[in-house]
Amino acid sequence: MEELSIIKVGGKIVEEDDSLNSLLADFSMIKGHKILVHGGGRLATKLSEQLGIESRMVDGRRITDAETLKVVTMVYAGWVNKTIVARLQALHVNAIGLTGADMNVIRSVKRPVETIDYGFAGDVKEVNVPALSAILKQHIVPVLSPLTHDGEGRLLNTNADTIASETAKALSAAFDVTLVYCFEKSGVLLDEQDEASVIPHIDRTMFQKYKAEGVIRGGMIPKLENAFRAIDAGVKKVLITRASEINSRNGTLIRQDTNLLR
Repeated sequence: MEELSIIKVGGKIVEEDDSLNSLLADFSMIKGHKILVHGGGRLATKLSEQLGIESRMVDGRRITDAETLKVVTMVYAGWVNKTIVARLQALHVNAIGLTGADMNVIRSVKRPVETIDYGFAGDVKEVNVPALSAILKQHIVPVLSPLTHDGEGRLLNTNADTIASETAKALSAAFDVTLVYCFEKSGVLLDEQDEASVIPHIDRTMFQKYKAEGVIRGGMIPKLENAFRAIDAGVKKVLITRASEINSRNGTLIRQDTNLLR
């Protein structure tokens, strides 16, 4: 099968021009088919504050009320997505920016209320493999923002890590998929203040241990949960690394309990 690299970028990387430009330059050098999935949560939080809208988070996931949904749509599908597409075009990468509603590429359902009401948050139900494959076969690079739709006219805020994971899982039947989560750290760290404390590989047992000890917390929890689900579904490799390392592939490798995947 043909190779496909799915790169998810978030955090400070998309906020700052220098780091974003560097990431996109590295991304443009990746051979074969590729997809870029981006976040932008910090920019959404900043704009919410400027508009007097409270931002609420639980375990790294945003509570999305009606007003917050408007803000994240403006930030994710607007400024961040189109800035990335424009800069990729400048690097001679023919990119197209998409939400899940565009071409019906990702459909979700509103997350049911259990112990926490996440509001207009979407859980992915279907990734349109034929549509994304057709784009990739034309050597066009999809740039996916973390917004999906329910098929009934409503947009839903969906965790960008989940978008990357679900897209990787769905496309693993048609491509040899490598999923890379990149951000401002060198990988999953034993000590958040020590960049040299990268955990080179992690399995489920280690994950549960580190989570219980508080070593792994916040937004890293859903990131790793999505990584394990991707591996279980047939994705060949999942890597968490610094944005500047997406070509060298240093960082934290996610593996099954019994097989180290390289």
